[in-house]
Amino acid sequence: MASSEHSFDVVSDFDRQELVNAVEQARREIATRYDFKDVTAEIDLQDKEIVILAASDGRADAVLDVLKSKLVRRNLSLKILLPGKPEPAAKGNVRQAIKIQKGIDEDTARDLSKRIKAGHPKVQVRIQGDELRVVAKDKDNLQAVIQDLRQLDLPVPLQFTNYR
Repeated sequence: MASSEHSFDVVSDFDRQELVNAVEQARREIATRYDFKDVTAEIDLQDKEIVILAASDGRADAVLDVLKSKLVRRNLSLKILLPGKPEPAAKGNVRQAIKIQKGIDEDTARDLSKRIKAGHPKVQVRIQGDELRVVAKDKDNLQAVIQDLRQLDLPVPLQFTNYR
């Protein structure tokens, strides 16, 4: 990269420890709340998903709401969660798997790349795995790209890293 070029990466990531903390806080709140007394209401954080086990669809929704409130408090975007449909589980309970989104998928990356190139012809965009690298000679062009990306309502949260 020539010294006259500037760049940044567009990523979709989150702090895993903050997610762990949010799930723990949600667990504690559920354990102490009266409306969850003597009913099944569990949250299990796995590698790529969170599994909620609850007595009913309504309870699963309530558990999810508690979890969402903890995520928001810890500055985690709710867009990292992709809730599945609640499914019947053992003993009349309901299981709901919630995928955890990390990275920018191929389709979204291509779409973002097209939008950036269309709006900012002096900028180069490269898709690198699950992130984008945006390069330009002028820092103002990069700032304009960041401004435009912040305006978009996308299915994933975006962060801008390695600005140089």
